[in-house]
This record gives sequence, C-alpha cells and structure tokens, in this order.
Amino acid sequence: MKNTFTSPSEAIRELTHHLQSLNDSESQIVSRELYGRVLSEPIIADRDSPAANVSAMDGFALNLRDLKPQQPITIVGECKAGSPPPRLLSGAAVRIFTGAMIPDNANAVIKREDVIEVNDTISIQHAADHFFEGINIRRAGENATAGSEIIEKGTILNAAHAAAITNFGHTSIAVKRTLRISIITTGDEVGDFQDSTPQLWQIRNSNRRSLCVLLDAFPWIEISSEQHCVDSKQAIQSMITQSLDTADVVLLTGGVSVGDHDHVPEVVDTLGANLIFHGLPIRPGKPILGAATNTGKLILGLPGNPVSAMIGCFRIGIPLMKYMAGAKHWNQTPPSVRVENSDEKTIPLHWFRLVRQSSDGNISLCDNKGSGDLVALGQSSGFVELLPNQVSDEALPYYSWN
Repeated sequence: MKNTFTSPSEAIRELTHHLQSLNDSESQIVSRELYGRVLSEPIIADRDSPAANVSAMDGFALNLRDLKPQQPITIVGECKAGSPPPRLLSGAAVRIFTGAMIPDNANAVIKREDVIEVNDTISIQHAADHFFEGINIRRAGENATAGSEIIEKGTILNAAHAAAITNFGHTSIAVKRTLRISIITTGDEVGDFQDSTPQLWQIRNSNRRSLCVLLDAFPWIEISSEQHCVDSKQAIQSMITQSLDTADVVLLTGGVSVGDHDHVPEVVDTLGANLIFHGLPIRPGKPILGAATNTGKLILGLPGNPVSAMIGCFRIGIPLMKYMAGAKHWNQTPPSVRVENSDEKTIPLHWFRLVRQSSDGNISLCDNKGSGDLVALGQSSGFVELLPNQVSDEALPYYSWN
C-alpha cells in the first residue's frame, strides 16, 4: 500500500527499508577494472605506516644531545630512501633524504636550511633549544598501525583508494558483485528508427539511450537487459516477470500515470509487489512509482518524458541502487551552488530545474520548456533542487550529470 510523502528524500529512505542489499561478493585481483566497485570487506593494514621512523625533510639526522654551541658536527655517512640506515656514531650526524629511515640513536632531523655545511661538517644556525626531540621525523605507525582498518566496507573504490590498497600489500580484495539492472521502455509511439525518420506521431527511444549511458558510468552497475515494450498490460507483465528472474532492479519508463494506457501500476499490483509510492510532490516526474518485491528487488517506474526520466533516475533511482549495491554512503548530500540568473518563480513542490555550468564554473538556469524539452536536457550539466515555494536566489543542492 502506497504512502504519502512530503519529500523525495523521505520516499527514498522508506523504500530502502523494503529492499535487499547485496550479500554476495567476489574476490578480484587488484587492477584498474576494480575501481568503482563496492568493497565488501574492509582493507586492513598489513604493517605500520610508515613502517619505520623516516625523515620528513632533506637534512641531517643526529642526536640532540650532541648539539654544542659553536661546535661543528662531523658528517659520517648518508641515508637515502630505499636503503638501510648507516650506523650513527656518537657526536656525529648523517646526511639524510626525505623518506629515508632514521638511524638508531638519532632523535631529530635538522633541515639543510638550518645548518652551515663546510666540507664534512655542519654547524647549527640556531640555538640548541630551537630544536626538539622528534623534529622532522615521521614516526612508525603514525598514519596507521598494523591490523587497523584503512578503508571501510561499503566504500566505492576510486583512484585514491588504489594507493592505499597497493601500499598495504593487497593483491586481491573482496567486492560486491555488480547490481543487475533491467531497463524497460514502454510506449506504442516509441521506436528505434535508426535507418528511417519517424512519423509525426512517433518518437525515437531517447530514454533507453540516456539511461544506459547514465548507468554505464557506475562500475558497480551491470545492465543485464534493455528492452522496449508496447502499451499492453500482458506484455508489460510478462517482460517485468522475466526481468525479475535475473535482475535486481527493473527500471521502467512510461506507463506510470493514470491514463487508460498506463498499465505499470496495475501490473505492479498484480505481481504482488509492495507499492511504497506512486506519485511524489516533485516536478518534473510527479507520477514516479517505487515498489519492492517480496524478495527485496526494486521496481522503479519513471515517467516517459525524457527530462522526467533522467532526473527521476538520477535523483531517486541512483541512491536506491547504491543502497542495494551495498555502498555505505549511499545517500550523500550534494554540493550547494548559487545560480547566476535566479528568478522569482516558485511552485508548491520540490522543483528540479535544469542548469548549465560554464567553463568558469558558474551555474545558470536553462531555458526549459517542460519535461519533454530534449534541447534543454542536452544543453544542461545537471539540475538543482528547490524546496516547495523556494526561490532560486538561495544556495541550492546541485546534481551534476558527470
């Protein structure tokens, strides 16, 4: 039975309570193809980081007790990254480079700028009390100790995580399997028309192409099928049923309103799915439908108009899919922006307005003629979200297509 919600966020949260997050995972060799996948087990440090005390500067390693006023210190060796440290004699110093391991008995690194070097000796340019024990030394384990968690379960992996995964010796890791999405577009008027021009009463299937491109950007998603269905209750029911056999999510466009040829709501009811919402206080996309099967799979019905379909999938669908994919931070708050060309228009709904970002980073509202305006959609870089009766001259959440 559908509920009444006052915001899209409220509807998303409620629907997640009825969806099944992926439990199964797979072991993957660490490679470039791995990134963008959802981590199913945390990354654990196999050793301290740094593994030993290392120098944070180019300079000279010594023991502070050997600093004497006006007394030069003899340089007795060199310590560089990638080599074991030399022995440090009492009363002496070793030349050391950034990242090199600190010799035993040294408790400070004096920067090169703080000394005067003459032949094989150095003299300190400051008073001894200018320096302190541990200066310019990165201590073993100060970043992390062996056995500690480095990256948490549910993280969507990126290039920054790659460095940590490699540093801590992980050659294979466990990730969630990909979330399988079945895309079904509907409508007697919709066709591919790749080699012909549609009749005036027909349209090309832009929704299928745009949703595939949108979802292909997420490596944790796998599009298991993309199909088109005529406006027939029996055909839609058969296609949804078949899709649910292999997919975790069935994503439909069209047929979700209340017209005589809008069969999706009736089919969802016939299939016994739990209808959480059908209609939200949003524009565009008010007729959007969200349901969960008794096994926790998602059926998301988007309106057929292309602006509604894209925005609905991005704003409503992607967070739900992230949740199902096992992502820990599935409902992140987008950045806020201010639009350059704000106006005084308001509506009593959550209003998604297409915007364009210029080369200098400024955001402006697109000239949009409605939810079927593919020109405005094609010229947009994303959309902003206005609360009911909110004007556009305030800071607004910005959802970028990229």
